Amino acid sequence: MKMKEKTANGGGKLYSFKGVWPKIADDCFIAPGARVIGNVEIGSGSSVWFNCVLRGDIAKIQIGKNSNIQDGSVVHVDSGGFDVKIGDNVLIGHMAMIHGTTIEDYGFVGFNGSTMDGSYIEKHGMLAAGSLLSPNKRIGTKELWIGRPAKFVRNLDDEMIKKLSKAPEEYARFAQQFLQED
Repeated sequence: MKMKEKTANGGGKLYSFKGVWPKIADDCFIAPGARVIGNVEIGSGSSVWFNCVLRGDIAKIQIGKNSNIQDGSVVHVDSGGFDVKIGDNVLIGHMAMIHGTTIEDYGFVGFNGSTMDGSYIEKHGMLAAGSLLSPNKRIGTKELWIGRPAKFVRNLDDEMIKKLSKAPEEYARFAQQFLQED
């Protein structure tokens, strides 16, 4: 049996699973090659870039406004009851793996970062590139964690917070430029 599919704004594909379709705001950019499956909600101004997979098959994925999931990333849920909740203005770097995790507003996951079931990133928390956040670990507000497994390194200063806070707006504008292409 072939899965039912629709084409999203930007050219990515949406698939139903067990009769549940993703709910995507009209101004989202879902890039070609991206796949969004099942119980997924994506808020206004958010973007899912090339070759990402968001699979809400056994639990729910919620993504807020102006957040972006960058190229090659995978977002999946956990059969043990851990949904994925991604707040507003969140940056998820290229090739990240987000699994059964909550990321509050302005959270950040660096390139090739991975989060595991039950992990949590508070507002302005940062998981550095290449790092692995173990199950049930919590990155506090304005904390930087690095390593495999990730450990607390230091608090982020105001300059870094300001820089990271501007990036989601830039990605939202960039996504709109892609949507305007013919």
